[in-house]
Amino acid sequence: MNTMKSLKESVVNAMDGTDVALFPFLPYILQDMWEIGASPKVITELVRKHTRDYSHLNILDLGCGKGAVSVRLAQELGCKCLGIDAIGEFIEEANKKAVEYGVAQSCRFEQGDIRKKIGELPQFDVIVLGAVGPVFGDYYSTLITLSKSLTENGVIVIDDGYIENESNFSDPLIQKRADVLRQISDADMHLLDETIISSDEMKDADVDIFKNLEKRCHELMETYPHKSTLFEKYLREQAEENDVLETKMVCSTMVIGKEKH
Repeated sequence: MNTMKSLKESVVNAMDGTDVALFPFLPYILQDMWEIGASPKVITELVRKHTRDYSHLNILDLGCGKGAVSVRLAQELGCKCLGIDAIGEFIEEANKKAVEYGVAQSCRFEQGDIRKKIGELPQFDVIVLGAVGPVFGDYYSTLITLSKSLTENGVIVIDDGYIENESNFSDPLIQKRADVLRQISDADMHLLDETIISSDEMKDADVDIFKNLEKRCHELMETYPHKSTLFEKYLREQAEENDVLETKMVCSTMVIGKEKH
């Protein structure tokens, strides 16, 4: 039996929503943000540290949003990037930003379902999965899937989070650190590096983001009063998600490589 979520459901979940009816409104709600989720600065620093010969790097940015990570990587390292996202308006914005920042020659953006596209692509030196949630399943499934598209000495950069081993908090979508490390090992890979975002940094970012989301959701409530409950629910879910990010889990960007035999 195929239990794969629909593309729209998967995207809404990645944006911390639960109602697929939200999908067509996401570009409007997120219009004030270029950086959605993952930190381009953190990812660029980690790629710089764990690769070499930057101008020859081919980087795959899965769930690239509006292209902030790819544009920064191309701008700072001179590498080539392919970004894929399910939302057409995000891809349009990514292409505009690539032109604006002078990296249109080295950044390519495509609309598509990353779960299907991954099987059609060549190998890359770096694969970025930035704050998109368990789109490919748990860490083991994700790494097994992505490693087929990774060069022998390549790295996978995952912006995500986990629960500390001693924590009493549990969530079906967030794993304990020990489970994450075990699954990385089971996939015949290892954790090379990790950057942890402090809860204070998280709070500062969340305050600004939430203000923008709130403003846009209230505008939509005025335009579509019969859908007010949809937008109210999304704001509630965002507030709950922010609380989890800030107080109950560790937000981490991990660099993972293949085991050498």
